This record gives sequence, structure tokens and C-alpha cells, in this order.
Amino acid sequence: MSFVAELEPRAVWKHFDEILKIPRGSGNEQGMREYVLSVAKRLGLQARQDKTGNVVVAKPGTSGRADKPVTVLQAHLDMVNEKNSDVIHDFEKDPLQPRLEGEYLKATGTTLGSDNGIGVASALALLETTEVKHGPLECLFTVDEETGLTGASNLADDLLAGRVLINLDTEEEGALYVGCAGGAGTEIFLPLKENAAPDDHVALQLKLSGLRGGHSGVDIHLQRGNANKLMARALYRVAQETGIKFRLAAFAGGNKHNAIPRETFATVLVPRSAQKKMQQALRQQLADLQAEYAASDPNLNLTIEKIKAKTAWSNKTTAAVLGLLHALPHGVLMMSNDIPGLVETSNNLAVVEVKKKKLRVHCSTRSSVNTALQAVRDQIRALAEAFGAEVEEEAGYPGWKPNLQSKVLQVARQVHQELFGVEPAIKAIHAGLECGIIGEKYQGMDMVSLGPQIEFPHSPDERVKISSVGNYYKLLVGTLERLAA
Repeated sequence: MSFVAELEPRAVWKHFDEILKIPRGSGNEQGMREYVLSVAKRLGLQARQDKTGNVVVAKPGTSGRADKPVTVLQAHLDMVNEKNSDVIHDFEKDPLQPRLEGEYLKATGTTLGSDNGIGVASALALLETTEVKHGPLECLFTVDEETGLTGASNLADDLLAGRVLINLDTEEEGALYVGCAGGAGTEIFLPLKENAAPDDHVALQLKLSGLRGGHSGVDIHLQRGNANKLMARALYRVAQETGIKFRLAAFAGGNKHNAIPRETFATVLVPRSAQKKMQQALRQQLADLQAEYAASDPNLNLTIEKIKAKTAWSNKTTAAVLGLLHALPHGVLMMSNDIPGLVETSNNLAVVEVKKKKLRVHCSTRSSVNTALQAVRDQIRALAEAFGAEVEEEAGYPGWKPNLQSKVLQVARQVHQELFGVEPAIKAIHAGLECGIIGEKYQGMDMVSLGPQIEFPHSPDERVKISSVGNYYKLLVGTLERLAA
């Protein structure tokens, strides 16, 4: 047991303390599933699991409330595994190392997994408690949310009886969420023509790092740098300004569709006679980027190291790679005309890597407007095909359309006002929540989403405001009690 178990409310934090010890990257939720099932078994509660690995634990209503409508509490078991490059951590076996930073809890050099570990912990606390007066509960724990909402997409259609759902996966204190964006991924494969490295060239390995990254939905409006875009931009500009005929030999950055890339590596082969000029031009690009991104990414840096390379991409391939990556969209593309401050449409140039002699590029597009989502995907396809690449469009997931007349929303809103003396903000989020998929599978599901203050998810800067967890849990408990009144 660590100091985390001693935080308040202990009913929640003691479970999160245990969760910190369990590896739970997307696709590796077995340990978390076993923990949930062990809690259910200890409490004598019925648990069921579908073929995808989603788990639902049922708890009867408390005395006098057994006949009240069933309420579903929903959270996902997985987390995004991200760490700083200088941190030694094996997400397959190592426990996360929590630490306090003022009024926040963080992990040391890695993501914390408060997204959605706090949601899981609070659902387990409610299964365990005998102090809350509530109607029948179904606690739904889904898998593989972070890589594309896979668990919810394959959720068995007979797993839930409830038609009221409280999603525990938003990340803003004082807000209730009633809608989310839909999204879809696009895979691009650009053939790479490779030759032996010229004898009169020098190989330089470039590392662009120090960016803050973040969640490609929640944080996209913060206009932080995307390492893939900035590396391509810098090299494209150097080629235009200097005329140096350098050749790429490697390009890689990002590894999650829903995380803004923080680091990118590239290897360039430069004529020996132009090495000094190339390095000077790159340093100038760094200075320009540091000035431009001083507010959002103050630690942005570019290192240059001389290495050995046996092969290099052709001049034509190099031009195609830099042209494609520089031209692909990234960031906020459209703000909502209906909801002030809401991002409507965005794209994340999420992953670039070499795979089977092709450059693989993954773009993650989000929008609350289906036609706008498709328009961006069409733009990506047109650009990719113009550069000679192949395109594969992944199946998307639906958005969640706001229902401002929702009964559970009105109850949560009233409870928030009574507890904290202020009206909660009613919002939609530019990220994928499982509500859209679950609502499509279970017609008539009345839904609202709430959570504590979680900042910078999907990056090693992730942190949760400790006091907000208590407030969020009070709101959750109060809403359940009011629904069962």
C-alpha cells in the first residue's frame, strides 16, 4: 500500500492504489479484469463477461430500492502507455510510480492512467460500499477503449438491463458532458525506394523532442506542436532554402492514434561538403520553432548526431515523404458554430514509421459532423494518392448527440447545484466516448458523463487534481441516491 491509499475519499483511492500496480495497456487488460472479478467474488456479486472481455458486475438496490430502474456505471479498464524516452519502465510488468506535485497526483516519467483508472476505482468503491442508498447497479468495465473503442464496439447486446448510464470517463471538474465527437482512422502506405548510401555523404540522426504532446481530442485546441509535422516542416524548409540534395534514411514518430506525437527521429544523408551548411540550417529551424512554440512547448529541442548508415532513400522518395508529411493536415480544422468553444473537426498526424519497405502514416480524424469527418478523410486520401501512396480507411465510431432533456442530466445538474452552489457547465467533448457506441447498441439509453479534473492525459504530464476526485465522487453518489429516491 502506498500513500495513494490514504488520500480522500479512501473508498476510491484504495482501489486506484491497487490499480497502479497492474499493467493495463490497451489489449493487456487481463490483470485488471481479474482484479474486478476478485472484488465481485469477495462481495458475493454476480459478474458476467462477454467474448470480447468486457465485464459487468451487478449489485442489487439497497433496502427499499430494489425495484428502482437499473443504473449502469461505465468505465474502461485500459490506459495509454506513454513515457519519456529517458525513463526506464516496462509497461508489461512494472507498477506505476505515483508522486505528489502540489495538489495533483502524477506518475514518475509515465502516464498515470487516471484516465480511466479513477472511473474504475469509483465504480468498485460503489460496489463495495454499504453507506450509499441506491437502486440496482450494473458496473460495466470495457476493454481496449484507447485504441479505437473496441470493447464497446463489440459489446454483447444482452449484457445490460439498465437504460440509464453514467459514463465515468470525462476529465473536467464542474462539468457534465452530454455529447462527443465521432472519429475514424486512415492508414497511408508510401513505397520507399532504397539505395546504398553514397560514399561522399555523412549520416546525421535528428531527434526532435521536448514537446508536451497530449490527448489528440481533449488537448488538440491547445495548439501544441506535433513532432512529426515539425520535423517534416523543418526538413522541407531546409531543402527549399539551401538547395542541399540530402536524402532521408529513416523517419519515425508517434505510436498512439490518440496521442499527439512528442518525439520524432529522422536520419538524413548529406553531402560531406554540405554538412556544416546543413547543420547551420537545422539550428536556424530550431530557433524559429522555439520562438513560435515558446508558450505551448517551451522545452522543444532538436539534437544532431553523426552516425553510420548503409542505405538511403532515393531523392524522389525523400521529396515524396517530406511533401506528404508537410501537406497532411494536423490540428483544429473547424470550430463548432453551435457550441461556443467546442472543436468540431480535427486531425492528428499520429504515427509515422517504416514497415515492410513502406512508410506507414496513421491519421486520426475526429468530428461531431459526419459529413465534415468524411471530407477530411477524402482530403487525406487525395493528398496521399497524389504522392503515390496507398490508402486504407478504417471503420469509424459514432458520435453521441446531445439530449438536453435527458432525465439523468437534469438529476445530476440539480445535485451539482445543491452540493457546490453553482450550475455545472453542460458540454460536449471533442473526443470519443463509449456513450455513442453503447447508445447505438442499446436504444433508449439515457446518458450523462462526468469525472474529476484530469489534465494532459495520454502524456507523461498526465495529472489528476486530488480534491476534484472527492467532489466528483460526491456528485456521483448524490446522483445515484437521487435517481433511487
